[in-house]
Amino acid sequence: MGVSAIGGYGASDYYSMSLASGKRINRAADGASEMAILQKEESQVRAYDVGADNISEGKNALNIADGALGQVTDYLQRMRELGVKASNGLLSQSDKKSIQDEIDQLKQGITDIAGMTNYNERNLVGGADNPVSIAMDMNGTGKDINFGNANLDALGIEDFDVTGSFDLSVIDKALESINKSRSTVGAQTNALEYAYNSNRNTAYNLTSGISKMGDTEYGDYVSKLQKQHTLDTYRLMMQKKQMENKQRNTMALFT
Repeated sequence: MGVSAIGGYGASDYYSMSLASGKRINRAADGASEMAILQKEESQVRAYDVGADNISEGKNALNIADGALGQVTDYLQRMRELGVKASNGLLSQSDKKSIQDEIDQLKQGITDIAGMTNYNERNLVGGADNPVSIAMDMNGTGKDINFGNANLDALGIEDFDVTGSFDLSVIDKALESINKSRSTVGAQTNALEYAYNSNRNTAYNLTSGISKMGDTEYGDYVSKLQKQHTLDTYRLMMQKKQMENKQRNTMALFT
């Protein structure tokens, strides 16, 4: 690429600016086509970085959901233990009522988890806000993720009561539902991790390409700047000498 003095912007100015900015292309005049390519690739890098940030937030939300579902699992397992205990024919109705009181507390705990597990004001395991779309790539293309549903009615345990006739398989089905949700959450987390690494790798490779095309090669440019300074100094000396010779010739005409 040739650099000439245009509008007071010469080779020395170009090399000095490139060394100061670290960029070989600082103006369209330095290379219009190269600048267009660099700007496009820089836009892509930023988009992939934002996509990676979005994916990271998605993973965080999934981790929170998994923790909440794990708590629900603990509550359900305790409810099953109590159900087995209540199945003992030697228990009085008063004993079963005491067991049901603890079961009701566990059910309230599950309701609280379903209603209060949030990420950035979005409910995760209550079912209402599922699925959520995560914008992952440079075009904003989304991937839907689902966090599961821990509501009592969704689990089928809203009316579970050991003071009367009850079926422990209801709790087993609820546990199966939560385990399936956790499995789905885990698979989605792995998929987002893959997408995150892909975005970061693509952004890195694009950045490397931008660096090769647009970054200043300092050693080469310092050498060129020094050479250009020498040439500029020589030109000034020659111009000064030419002016002095012209002045002497002009004065000779009048002597």
